[in-house]
Amino acid sequence: MSVNISKVEVFSFENEKITFDHFKGNVLLIVNVASKCGFTKQYKGLQNLQNKYESKGFKVLGFPCNDFGNQEPGQLEEIKKFCSISYGANFQLFQKVHAKGKTTEPFTTLNKVSPAGDVEWNFEKFLINRNGEAIARFKSSVEPESIEITKAIENLLD
Repeated sequence: MSVNISKVEVFSFENEKITFDHFKGNVLLIVNVASKCGFTKQYKGLQNLQNKYESKGFKVLGFPCNDFGNQEPGQLEEIKKFCSISYGANFQLFQKVHAKGKTTEPFTTLNKVSPAGDVEWNFEKFLINRNGEAIARFKSSVEPESIEITKAIENLLD
């Protein structure tokens, strides 16, 4: 089941309210990120994806989340600095959110994507097409540069 997120409101890194309409025309990979997780090394792969496909209209959007094992306790500025220094990651980060239980956007809406349900851990990934429809969901263990994700991105960029 695809879910349209175009009108979903989120808060940018600068704490400005925006909707995903802001990104219309781009293919997006939305990820709940954490700096102290076993999957944190995926920051590098996420940045590599953005570097590889950005010129074709692809963006990675990271939403820091402290819901799983308190693995994202820091403030936004230190999270951004950590990502940049440790992994060379400079893709767009947003305000911290909740991804399970009493969730906040974008996960309140994204959790309806098949298989529906709360995000289960850090670095779960949602692929959004150019029309703002969430069309695929990838569990934390699926590496950003896996064939499964890169083929799905390439299909949407063609």
